[in-house]
Amino acid sequence: MVTCVATRQISSYNAVGVKLKSAHWLAAIGVSAIALSGCRTHRTDYVDKPRIEPGVLIRDIVFRSRALNREMRYRVALPVSIPPAQRLAVVYLLHGVGGDYRDWTNLSDVAGYAKSTLILVMPQGDNSYYVNAVGRPDDRYEDYITKDLIADVEARFPAATVREKRAIAGISMGGFGAIKIGLSHPALFNSVAALSAAIDVPRRSPSLRGMRQFLRYRPLFGPWASDARKNRDPFLIARSTDPAIAPYIFLTCGDQDGFLPANREFAALLERQHLAHEFHEEPGGHDWNRWNADLPAMVTSLLQHLEGI
Repeated sequence: MVTCVATRQISSYNAVGVKLKSAHWLAAIGVSAIALSGCRTHRTDYVDKPRIEPGVLIRDIVFRSRALNREMRYRVALPVSIPPAQRLAVVYLLHGVGGDYRDWTNLSDVAGYAKSTLILVMPQGDNSYYVNAVGRPDDRYEDYITKDLIADVEARFPAATVREKRAIAGISMGGFGAIKIGLSHPALFNSVAALSAAIDVPRRSPSLRGMRQFLRYRPLFGPWASDARKNRDPFLIARSTDPAIAPYIFLTCGDQDGFLPANREFAALLERQHLAHEFHEEPGGHDWNRWNADLPAMVTSLLQHLEGI
């Protein structure tokens, strides 16, 4: 039996990664805990020790998603000191399959990039591929990201509310989600970054060898050759995207990564469609060693395209 406390949770971490008591943080900012109905369990076998630096604050938030009709978690990294009335650019960071909203801060050094100019938002995405699931009407993860999450972040934090200061990035499944959401919502994001993106998942046919995986993903993407599946395929979405309004796309993939052929193919498609992008093929596989090495170039690219940074 799992016991849950149905309250709005706000946790914070100091510069040495020590979790501060929620009550202490709430008292400091004058916010009261608000009781909410319902509860969603999350991973408990995880040593939560975020990598942060002086000048960076990490906060965990629980809020109710209307699209999913349940409470969802996200983590935020932001500067400790922000001038009054200043609105910072925001980068949404999506985790991979089997991960959760804590992965980016626990397994990479990304939080350090929030020192002065960025708010980093890391939502819980489960194993959703960040799409509105065809066979699960209550799992509208794309709406959760593009409607509920963005609205909550911009209401709660000093986040810029314009497309020119909003980006989305991800690893593996999260890379798929970043590209799919970025291309489907060009009015929301001006830049996208995908590290080792699982970009071809909707295109994998129901072969004998891959039948188990196909059946696993069918509730997300729909039947083979269906309009629902086509509408969730970044390759097809890219073919119909107007280059004049498309976000800039940053792609990387390791030369030992199984997703490399699909990423090469997608980069070639972006080139043919005249969609602004860059693609880097680097040594390494499908792991955090490769993705950590990609971080400086990824953040540099995002900062170059986020206006006013």
